[in-house]
Amino acid sequence: MVDEFLAYDARTGADIVRGAIAVNTAKADLRGLDRLPEHRRILIGQARVKGHGVGADNEMGAEIAEEDIDEIQGALDSVPVHEIDAFLVVAGLGGGTGSGGAPVIARHLKRIHTEPVYGLGILPGSDEGGIYTLNAARSLKTFVDEVDNLMLFDNDAWRRSGESVGEGFDAINKELVHRFGVLFSAGEVVPGSDVAESVVDSSEIINTLKGGGISSLGYADVEVDEPERGGLLSRLRGNSGSEIDSTETTNRVTSLVRKATLGRLTLPCEVKGTERALLVVAGPSEYLNRKGIEHGRKWLEEQTGSMEVRGGDYPRRGEGTVAALVLLGGVTNVPRVKELQQIAIEAQQNIGEITDESEGRFSELMDSDGELESLF
Repeated sequence: MVDEFLAYDARTGADIVRGAIAVNTAKADLRGLDRLPEHRRILIGQARVKGHGVGADNEMGAEIAEEDIDEIQGALDSVPVHEIDAFLVVAGLGGGTGSGGAPVIARHLKRIHTEPVYGLGILPGSDEGGIYTLNAARSLKTFVDEVDNLMLFDNDAWRRSGESVGEGFDAINKELVHRFGVLFSAGEVVPGSDVAESVVDSSEIINTLKGGGISSLGYADVEVDEPERGGLLSRLRGNSGSEIDSTETTNRVTSLVRKATLGRLTLPCEVKGTERALLVVAGPSEYLNRKGIEHGRKWLEEQTGSMEVRGGDYPRRGEGTVAALVLLGGVTNVPRVKELQQIAIEAQQNIGEITDESEGRFSELMDSDGELESLF
């Protein structure tokens, strides 16, 4: 995922990543990275697991992250923190290192820095195995408590049938990073770019994510013919020389907002009851109809029931698309999260029962040993 963020920066020039480090207990996983320099790949827990990972043991993952937090901080010292707006802790919540270590690192960052610390957690698919689902269930409560907001991505909702794991995850990573790339680069001023009428900057994102909880992201786009650059004429005419119809641009924007909200979210959830929302409409400035954006924002207010719905435009060229991105901050009705919470409760009960049963069997074994000794 981090590699894909760096690839997005290289491809678009967005420069949203000021610095990145990868932390893992498995040497093989760190070797699989392409774009992160060697000195930014931190292998922890060498004394305990010798680079072979924690075997999906998230308690060990948390312990190792605590023990080696100084090594992690040493790598972070090379990141220009004075230039950043926030930290993003990206973690797969199925494995032991991610599910156990991510909350530890987030807590450490919040203790030292004043910038917001957000989490991007990847939920394992239900077909990936029971231990991975249980790790995610255990980690979820801890992680959401340690970050300013936890953005979740559910593999179950995105994997297509028939895809190999590698193909599926590569496609998912690209899709997810593209969404977050649009969100994080909105408001960033690039030399030669058009100026937004209603700027969406980092403060808008921070205010949407404030208050904690869990968030989800929706996205929809459509291809358009990019008008040639120039003076006033270029804002009125497309490549074909025909005038851009304002009614058409309004309808296009409002339709995209609906698709982004009601389509495939990073985390499927009930839109109603969302605490805060942010709308970003991106594309060539000629197609960013202000009336359409305002209509879309008001529609979002109605759908979410929230009066805290922010919105704006993000002029960008070279993509050949108009896109709507919807950030739903503080979602409350999430079936997948409720399912994981239930799994965690049942697992805790089962652990108690198994412990009692094991203790009973041990006592029986000790008693039978005593009987055997008396025979001799």
